[in-house]
Amino acid sequence: MTADVEAAARPRHIGVPSVWREALVMRLAIGALIVFLTTAIALPLGVLLLKSFQNKAGAFVGLANYIDYATTPSLVGSLWNSVWVAVVTMLIVVSTAFGFAYALTRTQMPGKVLFTAVAMLPLFAPSLLSAISVIYIFGNQGMFKGLLGAATIYGPIGIIISEMLYCFPHALLILITALSLADARLYEAAEALATSSWRTFWTITVPSVKYGLVSAAFLVFTLVITDFGIPKVIGGQFNVLATDAYKQVIGQQNFPMGAVVGFVLLLPAALAFAVDRQIQKKQVALLSARAVPLIPKRRPLADASAFTYCSIVAALMLMVLGVAVWASLITYWPYNLSLSLKWYDFSEFEPNGWQPYFTSLKMAGLCAVFGTAIVFTGAYLIEKGQGLAGARAVAHLLAMLPMAVPGLVLGLGYVFFINAPWNPLGMFYGTVALLAVNSIAHFYTTAHITAVTALKQIDREFEAVSQSLSVPFYTTFRRVTVPICMPAILDIAVYMFVNALTTVSAVIFLYGANTKLAAISIVHMDESGMTAAAAAMATVVLMTSIGAKIVHLLLNRFVFDRLQTWRRR
Repeated sequence: MTADVEAAARPRHIGVPSVWREALVMRLAIGALIVFLTTAIALPLGVLLLKSFQNKAGAFVGLANYIDYATTPSLVGSLWNSVWVAVVTMLIVVSTAFGFAYALTRTQMPGKVLFTAVAMLPLFAPSLLSAISVIYIFGNQGMFKGLLGAATIYGPIGIIISEMLYCFPHALLILITALSLADARLYEAAEALATSSWRTFWTITVPSVKYGLVSAAFLVFTLVITDFGIPKVIGGQFNVLATDAYKQVIGQQNFPMGAVVGFVLLLPAALAFAVDRQIQKKQVALLSARAVPLIPKRRPLADASAFTYCSIVAALMLMVLGVAVWASLITYWPYNLSLSLKWYDFSEFEPNGWQPYFTSLKMAGLCAVFGTAIVFTGAYLIEKGQGLAGARAVAHLLAMLPMAVPGLVLGLGYVFFINAPWNPLGMFYGTVALLAVNSIAHFYTTAHITAVTALKQIDREFEAVSQSLSVPFYTTFRRVTVPICMPAILDIAVYMFVNALTTVSAVIFLYGANTKLAAISIVHMDESGMTAAAAAMATVVLMTSIGAKIVHLLLNRFVFDRLQTWRRR
């Protein structure tokens, strides 16, 4: 690394034309980034908003569509259904994940690595997999079909149970981070004052992680209220906003009302995001320069209780996910339980056979390669760029926008934007390229934040020294910044790949006859009553995602870890 830095910083003669050329490259790069973000994110949302004020003929009708929505009881009922299901799921998931995160960070229980790995498994599966599993457990032909009594799993109960599994790891990641930061001096003072463990928990632990709890709560609320796959599979006649938007566009071809439902769906997510941002602004540093890191003490009873709790939660998660995998290997559920691979012969259940899976691999690969390049380069231009403060601020705002936009809303925006008569990009509708761009835009913000976080760890002296030695910024970027940030770049690539492979809502409106994705194929096979084949396709996606993560860990361990040696000196 030292040799690379010295080579990049080696003085060279660059005249005025070269300085102009470097400034021109910077301006063009930032301009290209803004054009991409505007085209991929802002314009589709703008066209969607415009469509909501038009009738089916394209004439402007003002608020007529919104009035129709507000006066249609079934549509308003879907809004209420979405909100209360999201709130109930949020309360259950956050409380459960908090206990799990507390056990992982504040006790000395054994098996922490294994429990963490099990808890993260739902991240690698399409959200539909949990719904399919719940059907096999509590459905009409389920193992415990009588357990719910007169209640049916095809409705809010099934949605809540499935969403709990889907959202658990997302909340857990935030709460682990929040609970990992603690000042041991506060707990030592409480112990010296003979404060009870219960009072210490409520007066020290909970206040210190309240912002993490709020973030986890709003994240789970947003995930549930915007999810399409689970309500589509197990919702039955229980309508929510996401399925309403799908029915308006696909079922009734009522595009203006679909646009209205899309913006109604956007409001709760955007409101949750805005409130979360405002609350986060009030957060103060949890650790001062004099803080003493908290190292959990060994407490046999607490450790045993934590181990028991995590074992129960992990076993339930494994059971739910395992049932879907097992069902995909059963000859004919529940009458013939002998093992068979017949459901993996997708040519019998899907017109395109295995093609949706390979299309998903292609699209996810494009997201991993080009999405990572765009995100990291864009983050570098925003964080390390010189001058053009206004343009970089606009680019950062556009990069943060997708976090508040549900995938289904973004997908609807793409439908109207790409198919607009004036748009020359219409030729890309239904192509893998469009699916990849949509997925990159959908997951842009999280990847952007990851890249910016990594770049903030690099001192600006690198750029200052390069500038003083007349070394172009793109040379420093290529030979210094990229090698140092390679682990973060790999994290972004895997994040893009896995999420593009498992997403449903953002692409449900955009695929073509030859570009159906695996996640969409799962929806269609389940609609056709071929639940076992849908479980098989979901299992293939799950195993592929896990394989990608394993490769990621191996590369980090044996290839890119050496690039971080400087951090340990």
